[in-house]
Amino acid sequence: MAAVVSDVPGRPSGGPQRERTGCTRPDTPPAGLSAPDVAARVAAGQTNATTARNSRTVVEIVRTNVLTFFNGLLAVLFVLVAMTGRWQNGLFGGVVLANAAIGIVQELRAKRTLDRLAVLNAPRARVLRDSAESDVPVADVVLDDLLCVTAGDQLAADGVVRRCTGLTIDESLLTGESEPVVKQVGDPAMSGSIVVAGHGVVQATAVGDDSYAARLATDARRFTTAHSELVTATGRLLRWISLVLLVVGPAVLWSQFRATDNVSWQDAVTGTVAALVGMIPEGLVLLTTLAFGVGAVTLARRQTLVQELPAVEGLARVDVVCLDKTGTLTHGDVRFDELIALDPAAEEAPAAVGVLVAADPANATAAALAAAFPAPGPRPLDVVPFSSARKWSAVRTADAVTWALGAPEMVLPAPGPGAQQAARARADDLAAQGRRVLLLARSPAPWPADAGEARLPPDLVPVALVVLVEHLREDAAEVLRYFTDQGVALKVVSGDNPRTVGAVAAAVGVPGVTGAADAVDARTLPEDVAALAQVMEDRSAFGRVTPHQKRAMVAALQERGHVVAMTGDGVNDALALKDADIGVAMGNGSPATRAVAQLVLLDGRFAHLPEAVAEGRRVIANIERAASLFLVKNVYSLVLALIAVATLGAYPFAPVQLTLISTLTIGVPGFVLALAPNRRRYVPGFLRRVLTFSLPTGAVIGCTAYAGFAVTRWLVPDTGTAGARTAATVVVLVVALWTLGILARPLTTAKAGLLTAMTAVAVLSVAVPDVARSLVLLEVTAPSLGIGLAVGVTGALLVEVVHRCVPSSTAPGEAVPARRQRVRGGTAVTTSGAHEVVTADGRPDPAGTAARRAGEC
Repeated sequence: MAAVVSDVPGRPSGGPQRERTGCTRPDTPPAGLSAPDVAARVAAGQTNATTARNSRTVVEIVRTNVLTFFNGLLAVLFVLVAMTGRWQNGLFGGVVLANAAIGIVQELRAKRTLDRLAVLNAPRARVLRDSAESDVPVADVVLDDLLCVTAGDQLAADGVVRRCTGLTIDESLLTGESEPVVKQVGDPAMSGSIVVAGHGVVQATAVGDDSYAARLATDARRFTTAHSELVTATGRLLRWISLVLLVVGPAVLWSQFRATDNVSWQDAVTGTVAALVGMIPEGLVLLTTLAFGVGAVTLARRQTLVQELPAVEGLARVDVVCLDKTGTLTHGDVRFDELIALDPAAEEAPAAVGVLVAADPANATAAALAAAFPAPGPRPLDVVPFSSARKWSAVRTADAVTWALGAPEMVLPAPGPGAQQAARARADDLAAQGRRVLLLARSPAPWPADAGEARLPPDLVPVALVVLVEHLREDAAEVLRYFTDQGVALKVVSGDNPRTVGAVAAAVGVPGVTGAADAVDARTLPEDVAALAQVMEDRSAFGRVTPHQKRAMVAALQERGHVVAMTGDGVNDALALKDADIGVAMGNGSPATRAVAQLVLLDGRFAHLPEAVAEGRRVIANIERAASLFLVKNVYSLVLALIAVATLGAYPFAPVQLTLISTLTIGVPGFVLALAPNRRRYVPGFLRRVLTFSLPTGAVIGCTAYAGFAVTRWLVPDTGTAGARTAATVVVLVVALWTLGILARPLTTAKAGLLTAMTAVAVLSVAVPDVARSLVLLEVTAPSLGIGLAVGVTGALLVEVVHRCVPSSTAPGEAVPARRQRVRGGTAVTTSGAHEVVTADGRPDPAGTAARRAGEC
């Protein structure tokens, strides 16, 4: 059945429409609600405001940063230390409070900035009230409002179609059904669904928390959230550490009460608290949240709205970017260029184009043509609106003529000899020049319908070519060159003519595309996922791609293990943006694309995307470095706890000494490094790499710390436990500062200044008698200091050897040379950097790197 133009005024309740939809609400008058009607519904709470929130409340932020398992454990340990009367050992409580305060303040700042941007970018609905259309915030829609919807809009509330012109809605975000549904008057329409063709008026019958999307506890963009390797890996680490604490904690408590070195219960409690405090990563979660929040605020200042915080990290993992042509590589302002006559009836072409665009004004092309071709007058008898799947629109006029306007290869998919073949050839020549071409054709026959889908008459006569002009973005070539240099593959995926897509892709320097002929016609693509994935690997430009093919392309790339970012601005991009690992919408794009995307480029500038990718890489590289610092401390604290249990000796540190070590080698440096610039590209294997570095390094530090403690007890027995702890403290300060230097590589002036400052504070803490004895509880003597320095230097050398020799794809924080692509026969081939071994698919090869490092050792 053909798409129908309906203009039906409100009908009395209880008719056939009521049986069809199950709606029991009276029809809203065709003019819409009056102002008093709206006020009454607002007073009754019948608005579209929902209780669903996109960010945490202030109370939730405070609770999340304060009421944690580890903070609760530290609070109990603080109480135990306070009971001993040794107030210095309770300084770790101040560190916990400072961490919580920093986390709360930073998250509140991020929330305030992002919420303000989200309000400015919030979706709006077009309502008909008192016979006038106006835009209102989605939350201000009230029950029984008449919503005016067109292609690219997302329905703000559940409703019933009252008037429509070829209204076609995609409900796959809600129901999973892949095929769009053609709606008629009286049909239901669900909130969260996307209008893909036509336009109409929908009466809101369920708003706010009563709507379908709200009952699913989500809006369209929250059906999926960006995967975060950092969050997943950090959560796994915290679970492991919690289990270790539950097992080791009681054993340490038992050993400290049995240790002969502890002469009182206060000594036993102090040793137990020190062991447990050392194994608690009190700032790791805070650093992850802080880095995400600061990254999001940084991007916000660059006109990039982050709608899901983990998307900041996801940007670092992207290795394929799928680009739409229009609005991404070119400016979105399509303009009419010329009308090329193909038939003696071409004098009727301007009026026909005017009728077509007036009947279906729902896209940028129609808007551009409407300015050049005003509607001549009478409305057509019937309309088939444009859709991304059909790529044409048609009208049946009162003089019994069918006019069609659309992509030449879709209007004439199998051109006959003569005029049809000549029209297609002329259109292809123009498309090869990078111009956008539409074909206007006519027929005396109405369009036939097959299974409810309109088809064009077979005897169409080409009348004219409508040529539009697009301008390349000035920064497109530079942006694409950045991605190519970073080893990110580029795929241009567009609904336009393949020859136009190929010409534009070649003009902006997409690797593997040298001209119009290099683009693939998506109508020839295989449906098999494996075969499609191979084509996607081999080719870089695709034209005449349908919305469902875009989704299939994203899925095929993901099947090959790629992390895919998808950019777009039109309704045909919405579903692919939702499925991609990172969806990037243009701020001037359709409401549907902005709703499902994780990132929105508010000013529509594609040039912000490299900045976003760089910010994601900074976040993930810096958190990896900070996580390594925290985990090294947890490992050496665990090693020392196990040694204390095995030997039934005193724990080698007092809590205040571990607080000093943690502050100077982990706490302050971790925060600084987590927010520092970092251009290291993403390398898969965050958790494996952190463990590979931290486990042997922590084991070395733990063993050397105990060696310093034991040697001092053996060589200088008169110094007692306090003197031995002084030597152990010096050992760990030396080795941990060296470890910090390794993780800070390559050193910059700022990092060198940080290392110098931390070393200076460490020296002062040991060298100033009042600080050392009264605050840090150190008994500094020449023997203990000498033993500590000697063992510490030895430990630092061992850590350096471990760092160089233990297999790892790259040490946390080290820079990795960017991969470059060169083109061989139309295929982008990834080459390795000076010190990087990669596999055939361009991914880092841990085995190859391990062999290289083994050779160095």
